[in-house]
Amino acid sequence: MALRNLELVLIIFETLSLYFCFCNALFTPTDNYLIDCGSSSNATVGGRTFLADDSLSSTLTTPQTILASASANSVASFDDAILYRTARIFTGPSSYSFPIQKHGRHFIRLYFFPFTYQSYNLSAAKFTVSTQDAVLLSDFQPPSNPAPVFKEFSANITRDNLILSFVPSGNLAFINALEVVSVPDNLILNAAQTVSPVGQYLGLSNQALETAYRVNMGGPKVTPDNDTLSRTWVNDRSFLLDQNLTKSVVYSGKINYVSGGATPETAPPVVYQTATELAASNTTGAVFNMTWQFDVEGSSSYLVRYHFCDIVSTALNVLYFNVYLDSWSAANNLDLSTLMNNNLAAPYFMDVVLTAGSAATNKLLIGIGPSTLPNVLPDGILNGLEIMKFVNSSGSTAVVEPAASSKNLGVILGSVFGALAVVILAAVIFMMLRRRKLEKQQSKSWMPFSINGLTSLSTGSRTSNGTTLTSGQNGELGYRFSFVVLQEATNNFDENWVIGVGGFGKVYKGVLRDDTKVAVKRGNPKSQQGLNEFRTEIELLSRLRHRHLVSLIGFCDERNEMILVYEYMEKGTLKSHLYGSDLPPLTWKQRLEICIGSARGLHYLHTGSAKAIIHRDVKSANILLDENLMAKVADFGLSKTGPELDQTHVSTAVKGSFGYLDPEYFRRQQLTEKSDVYSFGVVLLEVLCARPVIDPTLPREMVNLAEWGVKWQKRGELHQIVDRRIEDTIKPDSLRKFGETVEKCLADYGVERPSMGDVLWNLEYVLQLQEAEFEDSEVNSMNRIVELSSQVQNVEAMQDSVITVRQEGPPNENVNDLSDVSMSRVFSQLIKAEGR
Repeated sequence: MALRNLELVLIIFETLSLYFCFCNALFTPTDNYLIDCGSSSNATVGGRTFLADDSLSSTLTTPQTILASASANSVASFDDAILYRTARIFTGPSSYSFPIQKHGRHFIRLYFFPFTYQSYNLSAAKFTVSTQDAVLLSDFQPPSNPAPVFKEFSANITRDNLILSFVPSGNLAFINALEVVSVPDNLILNAAQTVSPVGQYLGLSNQALETAYRVNMGGPKVTPDNDTLSRTWVNDRSFLLDQNLTKSVVYSGKINYVSGGATPETAPPVVYQTATELAASNTTGAVFNMTWQFDVEGSSSYLVRYHFCDIVSTALNVLYFNVYLDSWSAANNLDLSTLMNNNLAAPYFMDVVLTAGSAATNKLLIGIGPSTLPNVLPDGILNGLEIMKFVNSSGSTAVVEPAASSKNLGVILGSVFGALAVVILAAVIFMMLRRRKLEKQQSKSWMPFSINGLTSLSTGSRTSNGTTLTSGQNGELGYRFSFVVLQEATNNFDENWVIGVGGFGKVYKGVLRDDTKVAVKRGNPKSQQGLNEFRTEIELLSRLRHRHLVSLIGFCDERNEMILVYEYMEKGTLKSHLYGSDLPPLTWKQRLEICIGSARGLHYLHTGSAKAIIHRDVKSANILLDENLMAKVADFGLSKTGPELDQTHVSTAVKGSFGYLDPEYFRRQQLTEKSDVYSFGVVLLEVLCARPVIDPTLPREMVNLAEWGVKWQKRGELHQIVDRRIEDTIKPDSLRKFGETVEKCLADYGVERPSMGDVLWNLEYVLQLQEAEFEDSEVNSMNRIVELSSQVQNVEAMQDSVITVRQEGPPNENVNDLSDVSMSRVFSQLIKAEGR
């Protein structure tokens, strides 16, 4: 064991020594300001020189010059101790100003160590640090026990001058050292995947970030001297929940950088030459994950970057593993050799954004687990990890302008206030003239409002509640409500009236002035879906009418609000009737009728217009029930128009809800109607088992309902996982056919899945099997029924007529009912001997 440890140390030492010779030559920062604050002389740390802050490299603005110093012994145990020996003390708003030669992403690094100097106790300091565009630290206080604090931020600087301001909350602020250094622009890419909900996050390249953790898995601490961008990477052992499940791996060969993967600037080779790997289990068939835990702020968003490099495989396509972020899956069956164009020891990184509020606690879990693919050995690796917190750039920033600009302060303020006065005066005159003009007009005036070709006629009457939304054919499509009316209907958006929360925003119960109950969905300004979802819902639901689709009553866009008003569904979501509430359990017949109703709604979406409409977010929470438990599909914000007739799919960014997401759509980013079929198959299992689709509290093999349910179905033992409250009420043939339908819906490839029409047909048959009384020998699977010609043709003809009526005239729910009746008649004949 001692010999192995010595060998490990020698390999690491050799790697670090060789790397030290060339790593800093890989990237030369255009802007490279290193300041030893409060010092009157330069300081050298490793291979870098920090200049005294009275040098010409920066412009310092402060009301009082106070240079503080601590004893050498008080900082002797610190890394980079020399930087913490001195400090610049600020007794009022102060700033450093740096000319920026190259716009783009920069590291901003701040060093703090509170000590007592003369009458100044730096431990009592409280202050804010900001740039012109972002607040980096708000009311920052150093730790009460004297310890160094290092803060690293990265921000996209688009100005010619960076002003770093320090504003005391009381009368004291300080800084020991700071860095402003250019980094490669491609260090932070613009896009990353999200896991809650599953999708894509855009806009990272302009987002300011704070480094929370930077970890080297399986290897030693990496100091700035051994990193291409002077970063520090700490060892991962203190973050592991169970070190016994892991082992450290060191690779002595050369890292193989390939196009499309990581670069030496992404992370240094020494990070990719070490890894933490799943240890071999001593228990046959045991499945476990290796997990790291990090403290985070649940109210903040985070960018999590996973670093991978397959240094453990001796052949291609043998290492497969799963990647987790908290309870969500970030990647399934990850094969690094395929991603890296059939290369081993090739570094690769993966970015995932965890949005604010997604983490259940202030603990963030990073997991690596074995693949569920057959004939694959349980294994998995992680080489490095970075966790970066989003810096809130929406608040106001205090900017302390350099002293040189104070000469013109009077002129600037005079110009600003003069211009502001002119603007205010013009606004007042405009409002007075406009009001006078409106008073002269008739009691009603019509003003067009357009949303992608739809026009609303807005009434200006004081007594009106809203406006009618019309199309080019003068067909009434919706209603535009005033904000005041919806405020009144929801008791001023009372939190006690909230009946649901989604990615778009909160849903409130509302009562209009005529006592009509409505559901009011108010958009959250911070929602990533926002305006696109708002428009999509209006455009789709304004032209779709079906008894199994939730109806849009109207919308409101006043005061920059995005509010949608729907018919009120008395019984809430299907999900709430299955688990997580005290509601009485639904019977098997009720569950089947709800599934059938939902299938009819989805089938209409797929076939009821010239181009299919793909829902993309089919789940039990988006199936609502009225007072009679009739099901209606809801929430069309993620819906997408299907492919053209000569195309097989639509290429689009992946969106949906984890646990329901079609794995083929996730892999290929190619959307078809069969993606909805997969999601609906998960809902069918959810209805049968009455449990969440993802439950991380369960044993590993039970976490994912779809995977778990299909395994039992293929064994022919689906009855083992049926909701115990109804298991004795389901007839075997009904359950058998239901299981067959689920298995087909959850096929790995879309071409193997049935259409929603086929699913609807099968569910009708399942219900008939449940209700019918006959001998088992008379029951034949749907797959063996071939003589249905006359009945099927009648049904198809009726469905065609429904589509024709829908396209040429106003909606008529009774027409849609005909297809339901005829379908039931066909099945009645199928299962009764006299009807065959």
